[in-house]
Amino acid sequence: MTSTTLTDTEYGYDDLPRLMARMTGAEKHGPAATSTLDALWVLYDRVLRVSPATATDPARDRFLLSKGHGPMAYYAILAAKGFFPVEWLDGFGAYDSPLGHHPDRVLVPGAEIGSGSLGHGLPLAVGTTLGLRAQGRRGPRVWVLVGDAELDEGSNHEAIAYAGSSRLAALHVLVIDNASASHARPGGMTARFRAAGWSVATVDGRDHEELYEAFTRPHPDRPHAVIARVEPKNS
Repeated sequence: MTSTTLTDTEYGYDDLPRLMARMTGAEKHGPAATSTLDALWVLYDRVLRVSPATATDPARDRFLLSKGHGPMAYYAILAAKGFFPVEWLDGFGAYDSPLGHHPDRVLVPGAEIGSGSLGHGLPLAVGTTLGLRAQGRRGPRVWVLVGDAELDEGSNHEAIAYAGSSRLAALHVLVIDNASASHARPGGMTARFRAAGWSVATVDGRDHEELYEAFTRPHPDRPHAVIARVEPKNS
């Protein structure tokens, strides 16, 4: 495995394309990764209270990537923020690389869950939020990124309903909407979250200021969902 010694190089948003280009191979979920790039960058650059130095601090924010079947943008941003060396990106998907086609929380520094199978991340985020509440930890916020197709899964229907009725205000869901859901209808996601008692914002998933405003919008006593619309997957 490559040395874990980090360099002093600082990376910004404009560096992300070349960092992602370092990950090669027969990965078939490229659109799943690029659809998340802007929203993930805004979260890690301006919103999440977590860093390589605080990645195991109980007071940190938790970010769960449910849409783990396209992790290249996630890996590029973790590398850019110093969670692991950028050289790891070159081995993406290789047998001896910690960066698999699905993230593994025991191998990838900064990853909170192993993910990629549809429908698991939001229920895990609900459980994480409940666990923090049971520990009396009111500061940490929990964020989970899901794809719109995941909301076809019954496990997410239950998680949305439970979180709303339980007033899990520390819970935040970021939905990347690239029109890949099988059973979606216009406005359906927004209506579903609102009916379950959530605060909801729908934004342009490529507009960093819209994303930041939606991510930081107050939502007292309610969980918060941000639906980030991007170009359709097949466009």
